[in-house]
Amino acid sequence: MVELAGIIILGIIAQWVAWKLKLPAILPLILIGLLVGPIATMFTDDSSKLIEPIWNGTKGLFPGDSLYYFVSLAISIILFEGGLTLKRSEVANVGPVITKLITVGSLVTFFGAGLAAHFIFGLNWQMSFLFSSLIIVTGPTVITPILRNIPLKKDLSAVLKWEGILIDPIGALAAVLVYEFIRVGGGGDYTVTALIEFGKILLFGFTFGFTFAHALVFVIKNNFVPHYLLNVVSLSTVLLVFVMSDVFAHESGLLAVVIMGMVMGNTDLPNLKELLYFKESLSILLISILFILLAANINLADLELIYTWKTVALFCSIVFVIRPLGVFLSATRSNLSFRDKLFIGWVGPRGIVAAGIASLFGSKLLVQGEADAQFITPLVFMIVLGTVLLNATTARLFAKLIGVFLNKSEGILIIGASKISRLIGNYLQDNNRHVVLIDNNPNNVNKAKRQGLEAIAANIYADSITDNIELSDVGYLLALTGNSDINNFAIKHFKKEYGENGAYRLINSSEMNDPEKNPKEGLFSHTDDFINLTETSRKYPKINEIEVNNKEHYDGLIELSKADKDIVPLFLKMPDGELRIISSFSKEMDDITEGCILVYLGKEFDLEDGVKEEKPKEMEV
Repeated sequence: MVELAGIIILGIIAQWVAWKLKLPAILPLILIGLLVGPIATMFTDDSSKLIEPIWNGTKGLFPGDSLYYFVSLAISIILFEGGLTLKRSEVANVGPVITKLITVGSLVTFFGAGLAAHFIFGLNWQMSFLFSSLIIVTGPTVITPILRNIPLKKDLSAVLKWEGILIDPIGALAAVLVYEFIRVGGGGDYTVTALIEFGKILLFGFTFGFTFAHALVFVIKNNFVPHYLLNVVSLSTVLLVFVMSDVFAHESGLLAVVIMGMVMGNTDLPNLKELLYFKESLSILLISILFILLAANINLADLELIYTWKTVALFCSIVFVIRPLGVFLSATRSNLSFRDKLFIGWVGPRGIVAAGIASLFGSKLLVQGEADAQFITPLVFMIVLGTVLLNATTARLFAKLIGVFLNKSEGILIIGASKISRLIGNYLQDNNRHVVLIDNNPNNVNKAKRQGLEAIAANIYADSITDNIELSDVGYLLALTGNSDINNFAIKHFKKEYGENGAYRLINSSEMNDPEKNPKEGLFSHTDDFINLTETSRKYPKINEIEVNNKEHYDGLIELSKADKDIVPLFLKMPDGELRIISSFSKEMDDITEGCILVYLGKEFDLEDGVKEEKPKEMEV
């Protein structure tokens, strides 16, 4: 009882430490597992582990193969949750680089690491390629914490994120195939039998995953399950699919749950967000338990097996030669610069799928008496721990050294995706600014996407917003909702994260009626709140531009906008194209010269109002 409770408690503490230090959770989890497992044997009187995962006759949590059954079921849930996050539309926008990374890059890693393991470490060919198949995968659970605090171009972050998500099932499938080759054994039927097993894996994996995904969606949409049972029914269905598929074709369950997650994630399921939150929480708990258990299950003798210069040489060849080679070959003739390719080649941490399947297959092959099987688990854990530690500590510095680090984040995060937000977002995007809209209303988000805007359906109060690495280049925050509490919350909680260059919100009605309450973060105009902006955009759904001759001309236009409720100043566009956000608190612009442009919402300025101007340029949305 103490050991079970200790694993959960230590796992959650490790997750908190990782969040506090902005590190991938895998790093403290593996370290804790090693401390309570093999390292503890050096300090206990009876040379026993503080936590013994497998029953050894006197102590242990799981008898026989129970640990590996638990690992398999846990990985199935984790992969299903990953599949739920895959959206066809988002993947399609990433481009051909991702396709090459998960195909060409995977092949380079498979053959390159296999050759390295054979010639450097001396493993036989079968175990060498099992090892190489296991380290194909990177993973979003380790890449996201590393990248979300590094300001990078949107495309660069997106490539790394989607590679991590898409390559998980590919790496798992490759490992399963190699394992089947080894398990089937030699002889004349070696290749034929393995190919038959491969076909069965694909057939039953796709069939069970696709069929049960649509069946579960049908059940949920037709309310055949009460709301309070929705999450547990979904969980039990995932486990059912995994087990049934595995019964018909050994190790096909992993593919089945990934396909099931991908299909459900791309359907119009009303409860998808709730289901995703549940699976995400469950995945965090399972990852915490798994890594401590798997690391604790390693024996000190296993660590001594790889305590040699060969391990260092193998690690360096994989990280500094094979990974960059795969990236550069995959990114040939792409829009990525040399520096972008160099950074992607540097960042390739391995995660839960590699460690979990390595422990599972390594132990099974060891029981079967396969030569060199004892090296698989410790070597893969070495790669996982080493790459996570390397990338977590050096990615930011490396980004600065090679010049992909954005010294000034020009991206703009808009809270709210209403009509006025979409109008402003389109203008900013047309002026070469990276714009992301966040709203918890799916209807608003879908409208924004149809207009070509990048929009995320999310709850502003959820911590998971900071996990979006697409926001890594954001330096401006505009809170444009009709709810003053949401606007204030956004400024308070996300100003430091996403508003380093400026964080603004719309004023509320009480502030609008009292000039003394004009907030420093007030946006656009002290005479316009959300209702006024909405009404103006309804009557005049366009954003205009008018050239400004000098500061006096600009001040005159601002005064006219104060007197006319159908004109709202938004930005000042400088001659070099820089856009300055106009604040309600201060309109002072001291460096206005000829060639500057005032950007405003609403009707055109009246030429008879005494302010000389050029014919305005308008943009309708």
